[in-house]
Amino acid sequence: MKENSTGLIRAASRRSRFCKSAVWCRPFIAAFLLLAVTLGFAGEPPQAQSSPANQQPAQPAPEAPTPASSAPAANGEAPPPTLAQQMREEQQQTIAQPPPFNVPLPHSRNPLAPYLPSTAPELNLNNSPLLQNLIRDGKLYISLRDAIDLSIENNLDLAYFRYNFPIAQMDLARTQAGGTANGVNTNIVQSTQGGFGAGAASGGGASSGLTAAGAGGIVTSALGAGAPVPSFDPYLTFQGLVDHTVTQEENIFQYGTPVLKNNTIQGLGSYSQSFPLGTNLYIQYGGQRIASNSPYDVINPTLYSQFRAEITQPLLSGFGLASNERYIHIAKRNMQITDLAFKAQVIATVTQVENIYWDLVNAYQDEQINERSLSFAQQTLQMDQQQLSLNAIPAMQVLTDESDVATAEGNLTVARANLRLNELLMKNALTKVDDPQIDEMPVIPLDLKGAPDPNASKSIDALIAEAEKNRPEVGIYTQQAEIQRSNLKSVNSELLPTLNMYGFYQGAGTAGPKNPYCDLSTAECTTTLPTGFPSMLENTFNYSAPEYQVGMTLQINLRNRVFKADQFRAVLQYRQSQITSEEQQKNIHFDVRNSQFALQQAQARVDASQKARDLAQRTFDITQQEQKLGAKSSYDTLVAQQSLAVAESALVGAQTAFEKAKVDIDRATGETLELTGVSIDDAKTGVVAHAP
Repeated sequence: MKENSTGLIRAASRRSRFCKSAVWCRPFIAAFLLLAVTLGFAGEPPQAQSSPANQQPAQPAPEAPTPASSAPAANGEAPPPTLAQQMREEQQQTIAQPPPFNVPLPHSRNPLAPYLPSTAPELNLNNSPLLQNLIRDGKLYISLRDAIDLSIENNLDLAYFRYNFPIAQMDLARTQAGGTANGVNTNIVQSTQGGFGAGAASGGGASSGLTAAGAGGIVTSALGAGAPVPSFDPYLTFQGLVDHTVTQEENIFQYGTPVLKNNTIQGLGSYSQSFPLGTNLYIQYGGQRIASNSPYDVINPTLYSQFRAEITQPLLSGFGLASNERYIHIAKRNMQITDLAFKAQVIATVTQVENIYWDLVNAYQDEQINERSLSFAQQTLQMDQQQLSLNAIPAMQVLTDESDVATAEGNLTVARANLRLNELLMKNALTKVDDPQIDEMPVIPLDLKGAPDPNASKSIDALIAEAEKNRPEVGIYTQQAEIQRSNLKSVNSELLPTLNMYGFYQGAGTAGPKNPYCDLSTAECTTTLPTGFPSMLENTFNYSAPEYQVGMTLQINLRNRVFKADQFRAVLQYRQSQITSEEQQKNIHFDVRNSQFALQQAQARVDASQKARDLAQRTFDITQQEQKLGAKSSYDTLVAQQSLAVAESALVGAQTAFEKAKVDIDRATGETLELTGVSIDDAKTGVVAHAP
């Protein structure tokens, strides 16, 4: 570059010999010499270059502080804290934490509580206090860290998903009582805030786990098939009646009266409970009092009671813990899937908020660029209007300037509209409800550049290993495979015949006072039965009239087609789950490779855009200096400034794409939460209590 500048100076000297007496060529000689000197300085390293006084760097406005520099100050002291750091310190001192998310499960010592409806706490739809601490002078100053914290505390996607935890716990309680597992809907959503469409996490996102969690219920597949699971909750049954019957008899000889009247009072109570081995216990007690007008009754009224205890134990189908606790195992796996799916939801939400933040930075910087372009176009127009008043330039030049000003105004209007949209998206993603105070409030991003990403320097093998270790989808599919594998055992038991062993004991007692109207002989009207209720009750349980029995029942389905179809379908679905696991692993590998390629391309685009911007800046500086020397017109300078603005916009867009590529590779490797300092415990409670 020095050789080129020396050659230009020599050429200028040769030209000066031809026009020593020509005044008109002196400005061209001066411009030629200035161009040579400028190019000579341009060849020096960037540290040695000096910025012109009126250079327009691509820096944000004063209201958007630049990130803090790690270099010490000139006096050796640490650099002063940035506005973002100051606000963070103030937040740690003054902010009041919102109440954590907590849904207590129904529990009471009141014996009537199981029969009364339960309710959950009312929704907390207040925006977290952190939001108010970020407001200064009518503007919302927000850093990337603040955006992530606000999303943890206010984002409605996460608030919605948190209710899946008590739902999963209630599903487990249901299966512990012998009920089927209804499952938990673990879809990953990003549609309620921060965008206009629905869908899962981009670029490979989290699995919803519907196969295992059963959004539509496990009855939609062979999952959970097997012998019927009895209820493990004890049941009490009571029945009582009072009956009055009048019967006209055909003759008097059967009951001793032409009209038989019976008054019956009867009570029956039973207790039943099943156990995980398949054992069923049934206890029953019943009693009755029958009064009649028949003179042939020896005792009147007649008191009778019966006690029966029966135990039934399946020996083939329906036997064992594996068969009768299979819904409990599914519900426990679903709780683990819910935990993993929530982590995937947090990653998706944080990723989305990061992308929204960098889009906001892009829109903010683009507005600043267009404001500077409009300001320069207006200055050029003012100078040319003054030149026109002196008849130094043609009127067409002013018309061209006015056209450029109109174009710059249009570009600025579009940039401001885009900024307002991104501000709206950001506020929508970080608030629970609309706040009139901040609806029209400008949002100022504090972090204009992200921190270096450690994944940028890792090999593809290391990235894939991290993804297989950290991605929630890996754990989700592992749990699904375990559910399918254990399901095969329970389905196999359904193929067996039904063989039950049972045994019962029964005792009975009869009592009643002697019928004073007995119309039989003296011997026939005589009885040894006790006369009162206590004696009857004692005889029921004192083994005075026992009955006991032990037996077996065998039921064989000679074709067994339904159960055979369920069993083979379960095997086929297990094979499908194995294919899904392999496909998911391939998708993860592809996702990681694609994210790495995108990051490398984004980095190359930033480097190219930076060089183009630097070249446009140097061209603008040279053109501006030549204008001062009279070698260039104001129109040439304006064109150079417009080219500089285009290059600056391209650089800002490239930097935004690079930041979003870093966000995506963090998501692809499952390290979003670790690299952003998000605690999963904070995400579950909805309160940021751990420092990043």
